[in-house]
Amino acid sequence: MGTFAEGPPEELVAAAAAQPGGWVYEIDSAWVDDPDGHVPPEAIRGGWKVGDDGRLTGEFHENPRYAAVRDDYSALDEPDQWMGWLGENPGAYVREQIADILNRQVSGSVLEWLLLRERARCLTGARREEGDGDSVLVTRTGFVVVFVLAVRPPHGRQAVLNGVFTWAAAGLDRPGARRDRVWFDLDAGLDWAEEQLKTRIYEVGG
Repeated sequence: MGTFAEGPPEELVAAAAAQPGGWVYEIDSAWVDDPDGHVPPEAIRGGWKVGDDGRLTGEFHENPRYAAVRDDYSALDEPDQWMGWLGENPGAYVREQIADILNRQVSGSVLEWLLLRERARCLTGARREEGDGDSVLVTRTGFVVVFVLAVRPPHGRQAVLNGVFTWAAAGLDRPGARRDRVWFDLDAGLDWAEEQLKTRIYEVGG
């Protein structure tokens, strides 16, 4: 708790009049263009207390989750399966795939930041290795993870989107047979995507 020496932004002074006895929140414009749209917790610097008269009291509570603009792939750090299929940096792979999807939808779009939320949910299929009943070979695998992102088209306003990213691969037990596929479901929930993965993992050739 404290106050910023420079004081609150002018727009919050005006907004306080509509929130007597409440709080107004300072949003880092480096994260989002529209403070009235979807705002990730990391973009909120903190809250300013409003007096009963609709004026800021000067009391400020910092948001411990506030951070400078950056990607966050921590949802992939401790999944229920090995992520080595995606290389040394699975998060970077997911970012590359999403950036490509967005660019194909609107050419020239830039993925400004990507936050992967919750813990990735995974599914793996395997078969017993021939001649060795004690060993199994992974044949296919996949995961789903929630995302929040900001994308900016070349001649438009920034859009903050949320949904679920899905990756699946098959043919992992046979050299040269591997096939990968991804899905990008806007406004979808993790439980729904996890159910879809049970079918999608078998839609991948290989």
